[in-house]
Amino acid sequence: MEQKQTQQPSVAFIAASWVALFAGIIAFNIGLWNAEMELNEKGYYFTVLMFGLFAAISVQKSVRDQLEGIPVTNIYYGLSWFSTLLAILLLTIGLWNAQMTKSEKGFYAMSYALSLFSAIAVQKNTRDAKPRIREDAGKIEG
Repeated sequence: MEQKQTQQPSVAFIAASWVALFAGIIAFNIGLWNAEMELNEKGYYFTVLMFGLFAAISVQKSVRDQLEGIPVTNIYYGLSWFSTLLAILLLTIGLWNAQMTKSEKGFYAMSYALSLFSAIAVQKNTRDAKPRIREDAGKIEG
């Protein structure tokens, strides 16, 4: 099986991805810490963030595996997409019904989007930076 040659991510892109990931997660959690809401509401939003991060990374991995010819079951592929969309839907429903200002809702939505996007970028960079073993020659690439 022939693998496509992937370009190594630059150090600047790797650093920017990690900074964006930490900025999104930290901002979201600082917002929760300072929010005037019940602890169970804070737990809901925190859980939705963690679920979304895991689901987004899972989608990136399954899509990338398919592109590289690595077998991915249809059920896992579908569940990855379903989980990601469900996490976004849960955040949307939570914010829609929340008793907070529109600017607070926008803050949570944007820090959530930044976190999910940067988690995908970090996972992509991690995968691209890892040396691959070519099956045709048994040699390490990259």
